[in-house]
Amino acid sequence: MLILLTFAQNHIDSFASWDVETVLKKINGSQNIWLRCIHFRDRTGIAKIIKHFGLNPSRVNTIFNSSPIGVDQDIEDCLFNSYEILTPEMKEQEFEVVRGSIVVGTNFIITFEIAEVKIFNLLINKLEKHSTELASLRIDHLFYLIFKDIFSNYHNVFNYISIQLDDLEDEVLENSGDELTYQKIAKMRQSTRFVRRNFQSIKSLLAMMNDEDFHWLSQPVKALFNEELIHQVDNLWQEYQALRAWMSELMEIQRDNIASKTSERINRLTMLSSIFLPITFIAGLYGMNFKYMPELEQPWAYPTVITVMALIVIGSIAYAKQQRWL
Repeated sequence: MLILLTFAQNHIDSFASWDVETVLKKINGSQNIWLRCIHFRDRTGIAKIIKHFGLNPSRVNTIFNSSPIGVDQDIEDCLFNSYEILTPEMKEQEFEVVRGSIVVGTNFIITFEIAEVKIFNLLINKLEKHSTELASLRIDHLFYLIFKDIFSNYHNVFNYISIQLDDLEDEVLENSGDELTYQKIAKMRQSTRFVRRNFQSIKSLLAMMNDEDFHWLSQPVKALFNEELIHQVDNLWQEYQALRAWMSELMEIQRDNIASKTSERINRLTMLSSIFLPITFIAGLYGMNFKYMPELEQPWAYPTVITVMALIVIGSIAYAKQQRWL
């Protein structure tokens, strides 16, 4: 789906269609626009969009290829950034990630969204509620608002992860050796591992903005990035590292729980083997059936041997409990 958002004086005009030509005809070059390409993977259609905005045709390959996230500086026709955004939504016990690319030009933003980014929907709703501010809204300032909401989303995600870890910590500290608890923590840790390179990419972008040749953002917007978002990135980075350390600690404790429970089972099996070892010896001894074994012909032999075996079992169990082996 192609959604064209045109920022008029005091409102946002929205137009949606699957037809590229129809959408491109609606674009007014004198107005600021945001074109959202959601679940749109038509290579020919994307090539038409890239051509319409005067961008290098190689951008099409960058959009479709699984390139590392970050800012592309190789071609200076726009600000091109690939993104991965962690969401609080879960799928098969893993956090979902939305991926795509964002292109910023003189008076346009294009977002290629492999999956719909709900953060963008919320931002558009906020802009519509504050329609009086649209007259002075610049594209680079809209780019700033997008990143600001992405950071707010990460705060929400990290808070949600903290709540999940609190519940998992209760399970872990109950000394439960359940393998499922360990798998939950491991999957959570695995599904958040890419956030490291995401923040590194954002830090690279913020550092790049201080370059005088970086002309895609005005000085006021650069100041907003430097004054507000750099501090937020540092806080989020520290919070992320703390969460990763928390996950690692819980995994270690749970691994010890599992090992302790396994060791306890082995000890019990060893104790049972120790109890039945003398009984097995007695049974083997009298099972040889030698002709000159006088006990075999005595009427008291069988009950005596059974009694001795029972006393060995009872005595071994009592001794094991006294030593707290059982």
